[in-house]
Amino acid sequence: MKVELDRMNTDDLWSLHLEVSQLLQQRIQQEKLRLEERLELLRTPVSDRRPYPPVTPKYRNPDQPSETWAGRGKQPRWLVAQLKSGKRIEDFRIQVRKKRQISDLRAESSRQRA
Repeated sequence: MKVELDRMNTDDLWSLHLEVSQLLQQRIQQEKLRLEERLELLRTPVSDRRPYPPVTPKYRNPDQPSETWAGRGKQPRWLVAQLKSGKRIEDFRIQVRKKRQISDLRAESSRQRA
């Protein structure tokens, strides 16, 4: 359909403009919804593996205490270097205190203050 715009009067051109604007707005909205649906499909996990909880670190670098290793996966460079120098992996184990040990330490320190 070819419309001769030169021959149309201003009111007709304006109403055509409004129709085209509305139609474009509707199509843009439809396209946006379609793209959002596709994006949501991409966000969903593909595998059916269950999410694993975070693992607490078991080993700590004494030179850099912020560097830790949970004992899973490849050993970190700092640990490999220390093991090659003759140290044992147990030298780097993080000591986990039980609740009972913590309460005993607190009681002892409060007795010392008194």
